[in-house]
Amino acid sequence: MGILEGKVAVITGSSRGLGLAIAETYAREGAKVVLAARTQQAVDEAVQALRAKGYQASGAACDVGDYEQVKALAVHTVQTYGKIDIWVNNAGVAGVFGPTAHIPRERFERVFQTNIMGTYYGSLVALEHFVPQGGGKLINLLGRGDDGPVKFQNAYGSSKYWVKSFTLALAKEYADSGIGIYAFNPGLVDTDMLRQVESLEGYEKQLSRLSTIIRWWGNPPEVPAERALWLASSATDSKTGLVESVLGRKQIIGGLMRDMLRKARRETPRDTSLNITSIKPTMPLKPPSK
Repeated sequence: MGILEGKVAVITGSSRGLGLAIAETYAREGAKVVLAARTQQAVDEAVQALRAKGYQASGAACDVGDYEQVKALAVHTVQTYGKIDIWVNNAGVAGVFGPTAHIPRERFERVFQTNIMGTYYGSLVALEHFVPQGGGKLINLLGRGDDGPVKFQNAYGSSKYWVKSFTLALAKEYADSGIGIYAFNPGLVDTDMLRQVESLEGYEKQLSRLSTIIRWWGNPPEVPAERALWLASSATDSKTGLVESVLGRKQIIGGLMRDMLRKARRETPRDTSLNITSIKPTMPLKPPSK
């Protein structure tokens, strides 16, 4: 019997990458999982892949920046499986790399609508189910910037700083409700979101260091998914307000040591190349200093 046997879990942004890895890990441990992504086709393909492995899975198209769609996702879950025990706000977008005032406003706003409002809507809907039943697990995803400002990633970094503060405030507000509310930083996850980058024209070269960082500390989605499993399990009962991070000091040192050993052995490094899309700035842009 799996450690999530009998549980029902909703994971947003779960048609691929980390979200799909979390869904599969939960399903492996006995949970019925509900997947969500912007397009129905992507959801259907992910659901079919899980069902082909013998897992119980369903799904619905959902733009997390739209409150009505998030409510509909919860309705679909209850109609399909009868309840909601776990809700993971994983859906997120990275935004355009570059100085804030030169980034097209709609691109900046999209990050906030998805990462901030999407987390708020998901948390609100989850709590509407968890409070009456006196329990449940809410897991909100953090990321780079949750501990302070990040140059040229102001939209994403600021959104994750907000998510951390918002999540910990929720945990304090509902501390005596029986609900577990957690902030989870999965570290550097080697997914399409990480490799497919948008940058303002002229700032592409500054992203070259990201390839090296991925080589040092990038994990496949299955690694943080196991930590997300722990957060959703009974191991965290009565431990609301946890801030869990995959990338700690031990992992940082280990990544550097492995790369040094690879160089000493003259081994070919793994491919950590990026797919960069250039975006025109909204006004004349001074080239970045080296």
